[in-house]
Amino acid sequence: MNTTMTVPPTGPPALTIRQPGEGRTGELGTIGVQFKLWGTETNGAVSVVEHPFPVGALVPAHLHTREDEYSIVTQGEIGFRSGDREVVLGAGGYLTKPRGEMHAMWNAGAVPARMIEIISPSGFENFFRELSEMLATGPLDPALMPPLAARYGIQFGAPDWLPDVVARYGLTPPG
Repeated sequence: MNTTMTVPPTGPPALTIRQPGEGRTGELGTIGVQFKLWGTETNGAVSVVEHPFPVGALVPAHLHTREDEYSIVTQGEIGFRSGDREVVLGAGGYLTKPRGEMHAMWNAGAVPARMIEIISPSGFENFFRELSEMLATGPLDPALMPPLAARYGIQFGAPDWLPDVVARYGLTPPG
């Protein structure tokens, strides 16, 4: 009988340095992504990305089944809705988005916004990588999204509160 055992890495992760503005970038449709720390650089503990939000940008409502997200707004105003809680945060605001809860994010202001996303455990940064690579070749074939989402344990939804958020903030829904 063959048994495969995964052994966690030993010791601390190697020192990783990213200067301001450094890191691979991509487009995710409505927002961008800049990769700051990959899970391979943190022994799988976390990954870190930055997301620029153009005016009117809306990240579709979704939930994560494998990871929690911690967001820090660094520029502009970003709105968040998670479950029945909604807030708009300016630069310096922090937010926890727990796995298993439907949430959405959007630019809530009249100027571009930006946030840092800490993902724990790591792995979901690869969803962003794959999606940005797909979009770099042209418009996304809608048939490719369900298998991509399934690989990363993400579920998209259409909560009843979303049309109100879109109308109040003058957002441009994806697709």
